[in-house]
Amino acid sequence: MTPLLEVRNLVKEFTRSQGLFSAPSVVRAVDVVSFSIAEGETFGLVGESGSGKTTTGRCILRLIEPTAGEVRFKGEDVLAFSRARMRAARRDMQIVFQDPYSSLNPRMRAGDIVEEPLIIHRTGRKVERRARVAELFELVGLDPTQLARYPHQFSGGQRQRIGLARALALNPSLVIADEPVSALDVSVQAQVINLLMDLQERLKLTYLFIAHDLRLVRHICDRVAVMYLGKIVETGPTESLFAAPAHPYTRALLSAIPIPDPAVPRQRIVLDPASFDRTAPLREVSSGHHAAV
Repeated sequence: MTPLLEVRNLVKEFTRSQGLFSAPSVVRAVDVVSFSIAEGETFGLVGESGSGKTTTGRCILRLIEPTAGEVRFKGEDVLAFSRARMRAARRDMQIVFQDPYSSLNPRMRAGDIVEEPLIIHRTGRKVERRARVAELFELVGLDPTQLARYPHQFSGGQRQRIGLARALALNPSLVIADEPVSALDVSVQAQVINLLMDLQERLKLTYLFIAHDLRLVRHICDRVAVMYLGKIVETGPTESLFAAPAHPYTRALLSAIPIPDPAVPRQRIVLDPASFDRTAPLREVSSGHHAAV
């Protein structure tokens, strides 16, 4: 069975100025990353800030252009698409951004924000579009009577729902959720996560779920890939990876998960980068579970 999304040897380099009299340096933010996502699956991409997760997601959608590699969506090479073909493909590939405060235009009404993708892709007449927007509001748990409000008149959780409604407007197959709840209160996070899971079941969505909160990842993801300094160092089924982490970085990440019971002693692992080889290739450590050890 052909995966819905295949990423092969993806590389993204940024050039950084070193000053007036020094040659610029090259930073490899994404370093030969490969993974695939099956239709209907939730695939988690985890790691600390700066590990390259968000850059990987944006390269897949060509919001930033990769330096090298291959991205195949439904068997087609996304990086070979023309501008017009890429615009058409974005009907099927959407993103929910991390910060609902900055990802919505503060000068646009909520209804106009959700309607904008329909206008850009010339979908339906105005009456049909407005009906679709009202339907999307209800789908994500918002009141359609609030369509005329501005983003600042909504709570953080409601703003993220508006962003989700916008992403779903064109009936995509793949949604890249880039830390969709990290800017929200803990009490609101659970509501948004449950909404994402409910929508996946109802709309047959496939998710690339980018996060650093491993508790959420364990709850929502079928498979997980762990990124460290631009590389994937471990990947496998969620329960297998959490039960028997093989890479030192994965073990250090898991040891940082808060323990609800204060009586249970903490066993925090401090990562020693010298304890492993960053250039080691992934190898199978158990069925479907690979680690760079």
